[in-house]
Amino acid sequence: MYRTLIATVAALAVSGPAFAQNTDVSGRLVLYTSQPNEDAQRTVDAFNEVYPNVEVDWIRDGTTQVMARLEAEFAAVAPQPDVLLIADMVTMEGLEAQGRLLAYEGADVSAYDPAIMNLEGYYFSTKLITTGIVYNTSAPFVPESWADLLRPEAQGQIVMPSPLTSGAATIHMVSLTSHPDLGWNFYEGLAEQGTNPQGGNGGVYRAVAGGEQLFGMVVDFLPIREIPNGAPVGFVFPKEGVSAVTEPAAILSTAQNVPAAQAFIDFLISPEGQQLAADMGYMPAHPAITPPAGFPALDTIKLLEFDPATALDSAEQDRLRFVEIFGG
Repeated sequence: MYRTLIATVAALAVSGPAFAQNTDVSGRLVLYTSQPNEDAQRTVDAFNEVYPNVEVDWIRDGTTQVMARLEAEFAAVAPQPDVLLIADMVTMEGLEAQGRLLAYEGADVSAYDPAIMNLEGYYFSTKLITTGIVYNTSAPFVPESWADLLRPEAQGQIVMPSPLTSGAATIHMVSLTSHPDLGWNFYEGLAEQGTNPQGGNGGVYRAVAGGEQLFGMVVDFLPIREIPNGAPVGFVFPKEGVSAVTEPAAILSTAQNVPAAQAFIDFLISPEGQQLAADMGYMPAHPAITPPAGFPALDTIKLLEFDPATALDSAEQDRLRFVEIFGG
């Protein structure tokens, strides 16, 4: 099943004044994030323009590495971060289930699609990073559907990231295999097409842009940013829908500076914080913020149905099924 992400922009238009500078919130805030370094620095700098008395110390690594560090800190009963800003909701669901997150019920999420927010306020989606189909402009056809990747002309010409190493690829796998017209049969078909999943999204994009492969599954911003620069690729949002990681933020239950952590969440989901996401080249999660050049309007993107709690429960079973199809 899938749903259409509906944004009634007129009803949810950005209202109210921009954030005024707030000097009441102060102290040290520790952020662990999987954002790229440049994005993390821009986020912190923009936050500090509004909250100049908060000193932000941030550590950046991939989500898997961030979580390994945090698990070690939990084991030592010395968790350091006040706030996490990482790739996916499934990881946040796991932390919530362990009692590691602090609910922030006062956060204003009224403008957002409830499907991308935690209803109890344990984490907050800040972007929509979708996975669609990238194709080389020399490909024999332009795909319109995920099922098009199973056409004979695509045999041996498909590359995809591995769910064993990529969180976005894991969410994508769960979303596609839950679709009634695709399911695990689609992944079995990809294996029969000679697809060899490995690595992350960057490698997929480079392989298609370089002509080594003609089709790939990849996160949207990699090709969309490069098409205006002459990259020989196109990007398709397939008709069945796309999966999305949402780069959620959450406050840890062990946070030392809760007021500053709440202020950081407020900034990320505010129109100003969402405009920053768009300025950095990502699809904002707020429906009233105009997407970057090259992206379609938010209300035209169809998101595949995805339940992070269910995905968390089935994670090991899905991993084993994937390995059974493609090998480890």
